[in-house]
Amino acid sequence: MLEFHFHFAQPWWLLGLIAIFPLVWWILRSAKLAEQTPIHLYADLHLLPHLSGTQELEPKERWSRFRYWVLLWILAILAMAGPRWDYTDIRLFHPGNNLLVLLDISRSMQATDVAPSRLERAKQELQDLLRLNHTTRVGLIAFASVPYIITPITEDMGTLLKALPAIDTSLTQLQGSRLLEALDRAEILLNGLSKDSSKTILLISDGDFDESGLGDKIRQLAHKGIKLITLGIGTTKGTIIPNAYGQAMLDRKRQPIISSLHESELIRLAEAGQGFYQQASFRQTDTKAILQATAQSHIEPDTFNDTTRIWNERFFLLLIPLLVLLVPMFRR
Repeated sequence: MLEFHFHFAQPWWLLGLIAIFPLVWWILRSAKLAEQTPIHLYADLHLLPHLSGTQELEPKERWSRFRYWVLLWILAILAMAGPRWDYTDIRLFHPGNNLLVLLDISRSMQATDVAPSRLERAKQELQDLLRLNHTTRVGLIAFASVPYIITPITEDMGTLLKALPAIDTSLTQLQGSRLLEALDRAEILLNGLSKDSSKTILLISDGDFDESGLGDKIRQLAHKGIKLITLGIGTTKGTIIPNAYGQAMLDRKRQPIISSLHESELIRLAEAGQGFYQQASFRQTDTKAILQATAQSHIEPDTFNDTTRIWNERFFLLLIPLLVLLVPMFRR
């Protein structure tokens, strides 16, 4: 929706235009007082520059410079006031549905048993979820040995989509899959939300975890109303884990390390979190099921069809002539 309604975002800046009038008064008064100084009693007007060492401007030139600076001042004040005249209405998200994604970026996610790799496949699943999402706020934490908050819970799906290409296993130097720390960070973010809102954690991983107490931690979160959904990436047959040089990682016996999808572990964690397990597929059924499960808020959706007005700022249109007029001031 595009409409026109001219106004200023910060109209108080327009008070700066009042400064022009006392400046005019000061110029007139200073010119008059200059003509009444004692030096004018002892020297002709054309000799004054040689006696004082300064060149007085002609009235025409003085007022020409004054008009030049007044024009710059007006352009600057109008730009600061923020002129705008058109806007776009954007539909608001349902305020009660929140999904926090925990994306595994450990070295095992570089395995290629699903094309092009587990991590890239996970990011494709996340892209599908973000594009299909219209009712849920989403946040993203990438984790390996330590968790990294990529984005807090937000309604801006565009920012999340732009952040995905930069996510890689190289974000962490110390390898490993420490889910407990990622769950602790997720709990901190979700605890700040409304108690009546729907809070869901989506774990995207191959399930290669070796931590004690994971089930207890997830059951504690479920008791607080934070359920867990798991999305498995990879195959049960598995494949080798490539190192930074593309070669197979070796164990202590110098044998290639084979990594596979631990479905049983992901199912166990999902059951502890009162959620469910899905294996990633190229169809959108898994994504739609996850989005449907997150839309369980107890907040009445009476504002679901509300819109917010986003004004298009036009101050830059005044900055262009302002900068053009300033360019001659930098000439030698």
